[in-house]
Amino acid sequence: MSDSVDADEVEHVADLARVDLDDEEVAQFADQFGDILEHFEALDEVPEVDAEPDLVNVMRSDEVEDSLSQDEALQNADDSEDGRFKGPKVS
Repeated sequence: MSDSVDADEVEHVADLARVDLDDEEVAQFADQFGDILEHFEALDEVPEVDAEPDLVNVMRSDEVEDSLSQDEALQNADDSEDGRFKGPKVS
């Protein structure tokens, strides 16, 4: 349990999120937020390690290539209209 988050801060966040909380919930969230912040502060104690990054840039440069014509692209469409794919109504 932590005292790093007070009830006013929880009420402010709840107000921004348009969430109604009673006094018991405010106290409960203040404790939980405080605990979460303590866990984040614990991460500062983890020592840094010098290591080569495992990630490499996998991006490739854009290259213009031949593509399907509009008729070829629509060839297997279930339905099309005016040269465009036509899907079912969703509303």
